[in-house]
Amino acid sequence: MRDVMELLHSNLHEVFAERDPERRRAAIERTYTDDVTFIDPEGEFVGRQALSDRAQELLDGAPANFVFEEDGHRYVGTDTGALAWRFGPPGNPVARGIDILTIRDGRVSLVRTLLLPEGAA
Repeated sequence: MRDVMELLHSNLHEVFAERDPERRRAAIERTYTDDVTFIDPEGEFVGRQALSDRAQELLDGAPANFVFEEDGHRYVGTDTGALAWRFGPPGNPVARGIDILTIRDGRVSLVRTLLLPEGAA
């Protein structure tokens, strides 16, 4: 069973930042429940394949030099975790957000992504 700190790392670095579909798929299998729900401003996506497709879509829409970087501390509860991130060229983000994870039986069952509004500091 993975702890919340590991799941926060995996969600950002091994799934959403991973451009190789095979490595991403392996990380998804060990990180999320079969029925994982991912919610972002674009909608709600249910299941591992839908989450993988959404991650691929986000990466496909960004230049190759864009990276996800942690943007602060990891926050951990018994069945919840949160991690702020930034996305763009290293050290020069074009987007910022936070992922809030709900954990069930040692895997992520819900990922809720909130974005910092454009123009906010």
